[in-house]
Amino acid sequence: MNLEKLQPFPSQFVLQDLTSITGTVFKLKINPLQEKAYEFTRAWFVNLGVYSEPKQSKFLSHRFDLYAGLSFSDADLQHLDTCIAFFLWAFSFDDLSDEGELQSKPERVQIGVDITMGVLNHPDAPAPQFKYAAMLHDIWRRFRATASPGACNRFYRAVASWMKSQVEQAQLRSDNRTPSVEEFILLRRRTIGGEIVEAMVEYSLDLKIPEWVWDHPILVGMSHAVIDVMTWPNDLISFNVSPTVIAFTTRYSHFYELQKEQSDNDYQNLVVCVMLEHNTDLQGAVDIVTKMLAQRVADYANLKSRLPSFGPEIDGELSRYLTALEQYTQGTVVWYYDSPRYFRGIDLSNKHNLLIPVYPPSTDASRPWAVTRQKVVDRLVLQVPVVVRIALAIIAIVSLLLWQFVVPSATRLHVGPLSL
Repeated sequence: MNLEKLQPFPSQFVLQDLTSITGTVFKLKINPLQEKAYEFTRAWFVNLGVYSEPKQSKFLSHRFDLYAGLSFSDADLQHLDTCIAFFLWAFSFDDLSDEGELQSKPERVQIGVDITMGVLNHPDAPAPQFKYAAMLHDIWRRFRATASPGACNRFYRAVASWMKSQVEQAQLRSDNRTPSVEEFILLRRRTIGGEIVEAMVEYSLDLKIPEWVWDHPILVGMSHAVIDVMTWPNDLISFNVSPTVIAFTTRYSHFYELQKEQSDNDYQNLVVCVMLEHNTDLQGAVDIVTKMLAQRVADYANLKSRLPSFGPEIDGELSRYLTALEQYTQGTVVWYYDSPRYFRGIDLSNKHNLLIPVYPPSTDASRPWAVTRQKVVDRLVLQVPVVVRIALAIIAIVSLLLWQFVVPSATRLHVGPLSL
């Protein structure tokens, strides 16, 4: 679809409380072992040296420990450690291809993908130097130690599909092409890593479910629905992320980094696809995607009510899996609100009809349309840095002194005592 047909963005849009929409079916629970598990995993991540400061602190401030605690509610300490490590790997690798210099360079993303897939294909080989692949090397070792052969196969296939989707999305960015809504939904299920999540949920409880059960059409339909339910809120929330303080804030100056989606001129987002396909404005698209989300929640509940029995033993394991997957889904949507990754500087005490400012681009790249927009709320008014303010003050003082003592008295104005 042609981005030139995209309607100009307004200065703000209204977002409904997505947690209340998903919470009608998906229940929330938090793992009490979250903090203890994070102590070990945080040290593991820091020791790998994936990021240097201040980027490391900023990345870890996104509360991936909370995400794991909300998402793997019944995992024991050992498995929860691995689940947190999985989040740190997945989000850091995703950011590698979603932001910065790799954002629109599929050939460079492919190099990282090839190295990473080598880890899955040769798990007993030494860990590679590529830090993102080294993270997966350790996670894959832990996963294989307790997971069933079927879960290992599903994890392998899911990671391969996710990696391939990263390259495909980078190519779309490189081509400046936005897919149709149907195409995007299919791709988004892979770029969100939905099937990896399902394998991780299976691993977190060491479930034993026969291979043939997973191919049942009702379970396949439930899988698609639940991945959509955990994904579409991400597109709604990350469409326009609030400014993140990356250096420091003083009484004189604020240094911001505008991340993600439209503020980074990244239009691989379901909201944008709906805007183009339905020829609607931003609020109209947000409302359509929100209604789509509510329908997918209902779809999942309907499919679950039609799930047949596979026998007492399998039904028991499947019930544990579905309960864990549902908790993961609601935990994900709740974390979108609680993590600084998506909201900073916005009051979230009342999520109902939340007013979200639309921020200007964080890069100098031109928009695909002629922008006619109102002034954004004054949260983003750039103030003069303190160093510049001091320099200007010094220049002013020197000028006044020169005027007072150098210029002949007949031609100058009288300046009284200067107080600072």
